[in-house]
Amino acid sequence: MPELPDITIYVERLAATLVGHPLTGLRIPSPFVVRTFDPPVTALVGHAVRGVTRLGKRLVLRFDDDLYAVIHLMIAGRLRWKPPKAALPGKLGLAAFDFDHGTLSFTEASKKKRASLHVVRGAAALADFDRGGLDLFAATPASFLAALTAENHTIKRALTDPTIIDGVGNAYSDEILHLAAVSPFKQTRTFTLAEAAALLDAARACLTGWIDRLRAEVGAGFPDEVTAFRPEMAVHGKYGQPCPRCGAPVQRIKYADNEANYCAPCQTGGKLLADRGLSRLLKADWPKTLDQLEERRAQARAVVAGPDTGGLSGPGKKPRRP
Repeated sequence: MPELPDITIYVERLAATLVGHPLTGLRIPSPFVVRTFDPPVTALVGHAVRGVTRLGKRLVLRFDDDLYAVIHLMIAGRLRWKPPKAALPGKLGLAAFDFDHGTLSFTEASKKKRASLHVVRGAAALADFDRGGLDLFAATPASFLAALTAENHTIKRALTDPTIIDGVGNAYSDEILHLAAVSPFKQTRTFTLAEAAALLDAARACLTGWIDRLRAEVGAGFPDEVTAFRPEMAVHGKYGQPCPRCGAPVQRIKYADNEANYCAPCQTGGKLLADRGLSRLLKADWPKTLDQLEERRAQARAVVAGPDTGGLSGPGKKPRRP
């Protein structure tokens, strides 16, 4: 799912591309994407875009006549800028916003079809889309700590909960926690004010760094290739690859439809965090350190390879040909 850095770039480039231009047409081959009926989505046609903002991970296009289009990309939704009247891509196309100078293409590369478009009238109606998460760039260490400790969760869950923290998801929570050298399973109510302040600094540095990087990549163009897996990331999507800080292999915990990526030496004092499914299976045999993990892997490879039989394929059988 596009997160705060990606959404920020979308906002900037949409504003630069669309503000002042009237919507000349709207094509919606996939009606399910429209989640409101009053005002009708066709009410946008003929009105100019006057501003673009974000609301959490949602994009908000403000039109004349106090109309707002609220776009939620979810996991697989994307926006692309195309030539005027460009055709939508097959089964992926959700909507096409036609302007005099080009077409904003709204697609979703998923069968689950979670992306959405809402049309509302009046700024007050936008409150229904506000999840209430804390803005990390407006927060103080005290307000950040208060948000984290209102309930007790793992810090990974807290950072990705839009009702607690605004705009951060699975990818950038991994990067923030690695930069801060904090375990994804650290309980929020164990944080001190000093620890919360350090984590807030790391979050801002991480998000600002990525916004600057993405802004430089896109330049005066449009962010056509938005992905949560980037080669420059430290740990997210880097399972088994070396940590850029210490060189140890990045570890991964899978749970439900999500996962956490982390470096054991940098974030957990070298301790391996138990994967919920595997730890139930292995119980006391679950490795506690990277050395134990490598030992188990070596044992597993030895079992698969079998004993050295001098090239024999089995008892009483002829040697295998090389």
